[in-house]
Amino acid sequence: MAERRATAAPVVAAGILLSRISGLVRQRVLAHFLGLTDAADAFAAAFRIPNFLQNLFGEGVLSASFIPVYARLESQGHRDEARRVAGAVAGLLAAVVAILVALGVTTAPWLAAGLAPGFTGAKRELVIQLVRIVFPGTGLLVFSAWCLGILNSHRRFLLSYAAPVAWNAAIVIAALLAPAGSGADRIVFWTAWGAVVGALLQLGIQLPAVRRLAGPVRLSLDTTGPSIGTVLRNFFPAFIGRGVVQISAFVDEIIASLLPTGALAALANAQMLYTLPVSLFGMSVAAAELPELAVDAGAGEDSEARLRQRVEAAMNQVAYFVVPSVVALAGLGHVIAAAVFQTGLFTRADSLYVWGILAGSAVGLLATTLGRVYASAWYALQDARTPLRFALVRVGLTTGLGYVAAVYGPDWAGIPARWGVAGLTASAGLAGWAEFVMLRRSLDHRIGATRLDPRYVVRLWLAALAAGGAAWAVLGTIGYRLPPVATALAVLLPYGMVYVAGTLALRVPLAVRWAGRILRK
Repeated sequence: MAERRATAAPVVAAGILLSRISGLVRQRVLAHFLGLTDAADAFAAAFRIPNFLQNLFGEGVLSASFIPVYARLESQGHRDEARRVAGAVAGLLAAVVAILVALGVTTAPWLAAGLAPGFTGAKRELVIQLVRIVFPGTGLLVFSAWCLGILNSHRRFLLSYAAPVAWNAAIVIAALLAPAGSGADRIVFWTAWGAVVGALLQLGIQLPAVRRLAGPVRLSLDTTGPSIGTVLRNFFPAFIGRGVVQISAFVDEIIASLLPTGALAALANAQMLYTLPVSLFGMSVAAAELPELAVDAGAGEDSEARLRQRVEAAMNQVAYFVVPSVVALAGLGHVIAAAVFQTGLFTRADSLYVWGILAGSAVGLLATTLGRVYASAWYALQDARTPLRFALVRVGLTTGLGYVAAVYGPDWAGIPARWGVAGLTASAGLAGWAEFVMLRRSLDHRIGATRLDPRYVVRLWLAALAAGGAAWAVLGTIGYRLPPVATALAVLLPYGMVYVAGTLALRVPLAVRWAGRILRK
């Protein structure tokens, strides 16, 4: 059991890494064909919906409500009751999916107006058509979230988090199969249909494993019984809470649609890079720990001590990777953006634009990832209402600060209006810090104080800043004469090596322990 717990987070991270790499490939292909055109903006707006619903149900609602109950029943040997809960959740989710698809197709014009109020004319019509195409596939993605819940509860993390590779691959293949000479407006239709096919593939590759692990599950609309009641009681606060968090991303895009052409597409590209460390080092640890936290929460008298120990260990692990990610995004974002996106219609000027947005995103990166650990602890305690309250505060701050920073900030600073999107991401980061502080204080009152050792954090920052200095020394030597990918390798490899060496030299416990394991093997 201990070995399985120790390796869970790396397995989750491996699955997420595969998914994110395929997502970066998808985004690079689309950047090549679409650049930062009107079609790219329309695509980013329309495809926010499947990402929204998948994150809402998969990463949020089912993680908060279904997984703790199902995992605890399985750990206690109540398999029949676990299957009954799984069948009821699947049946209710199927009903929700049917309603969502019907509403999405029929209300596409209103959705387009809400998603991108700054779009008009042909650009808005393109969003409407794309929304109508992708919604059936979105329904499949929502139902695949149920598969993720089953697989994660059984600690089968790799398949559940790597499954989106099929979705991204289908989109890439569809874009490449578009007839030669097709314009950007036509290519986005091919990618939209590719997304529908990819959603079907993503669901299909998970179902056989789900059946093997959970056994025969009978779909129902049963809402009786204490276990199902617990899921439903936590479902709606979690739904609203995660919905609020996802609405925060919608708010960013709505505000970005008010800025000049390319702002929304550039924001989508920056978010693809920014969410990589969030997913790899925040979501992976939080997802791997959630079933274990749920078990620890029911451990009796020593449950609070076990929860504190597990939360602090998870925070140490997250911080080790996220601190250098902050420095890399803020200091080397142009190198990263160029390596991933700079091809075809996507120029060096576009890479510098994305860098500015990434620097704003880096403000709240550490708070966002650590906040996921605290949220998982609350979900394990079967309390989804507390994170909801703080999520509401975060969205209010994001909306108010973001609008001012994006719309009025550039004029006050005397810079072009397009740079308002960087102020938008920075203000969202400040809101993320406010949410993190509230989550931590409330959990402290529940289970006792949980903290990162300040000396540990200082050593991480020293190593990361030294790595950043080394990377810029390399960049100053080689310049920008090499292709973007080669430049990134020449700069980022020394960056990573110096950071690891620095944490070892400073005797960071996590680095020393991992190095010892590698040497023993």
